[in-house]
Amino acid sequence: MQVDRILSCLAALVIVFLFSDRGHAADTSLVRITTPRGVSQAFILMKPEKPQAAVILFAGGHGGLGLRSATEMAWGAGNFLVRSRNLFLAEGFLVAVADSPSDHATGMKAVFRMSAEHAGDIAAIAAHLRKIADIPVWLVGTSMGTFSAARGAMNARDIAGLVLTSTITRAKADWKIRASHPAGVGSLALQQVAVPTLILSHRRDGCAITPASDGPALKAKFTKSPRVEVKMLDGGLPPRSDPCEAMSEHGFLGIETEAVGAIANFVKGMR
Repeated sequence: MQVDRILSCLAALVIVFLFSDRGHAADTSLVRITTPRGVSQAFILMKPEKPQAAVILFAGGHGGLGLRSATEMAWGAGNFLVRSRNLFLAEGFLVAVADSPSDHATGMKAVFRMSAEHAGDIAAIAAHLRKIADIPVWLVGTSMGTFSAARGAMNARDIAGLVLTSTITRAKADWKIRASHPAGVGSLALQQVAVPTLILSHRRDGCAITPASDGPALKAKFTKSPRVEVKMLDGGLPPRSDPCEAMSEHGFLGIETEAVGAIANFVKGMR
């Protein structure tokens, strides 16, 4: 029991450290753009001195961060990608942490995440990043955010690559999309993705709709991607949340640095 308490405290310290924006305040801002369909799209923008590539990060769950400033949000602070944003910055990436658009301020359902409207909003963020630096833009999603990232990469002209972490590969029995998308992201038209793709999972992810064992079957659906890699991680800290929430293996708790490092190595290897 004493060991568990110590590990739990360490996990809390890790999360506080990763979420802190100290040392990066001058490089961080809240950006709001108007997308082609006329809605406001907000995101946290983090700029390194010499960006090597850009990443747009999509949180899981409903994805509605409710950004109030570059450091304040109503929801999602503990999400794997959100709390790890400084790690992406440290890897030399221009980082955009995407909120839900203004017409979905309370959050996005899977149906919207898979829509052409959402893909257009994502393209608008990518275009904004390319105005800042002439560098490749990658889409990175986790859990429900993998719907957004995958949809944004389908038939996209100006997206350089795709990263899916803790991918939704099975639909819950009570989801409206179960009949049309029983394999979750795997039921999308992934043959329309023609960019390098990384599928990253925790070997012991206990979430029933994101099992790591589905990685090979998901990989096989990216028939036009020039390179698709499935990578499994292990280890970390004892879970502090439900298996499908971020403070568990599902959210790479305790191995955030290793997870972001794996993503960075893949992205940089495609340059």
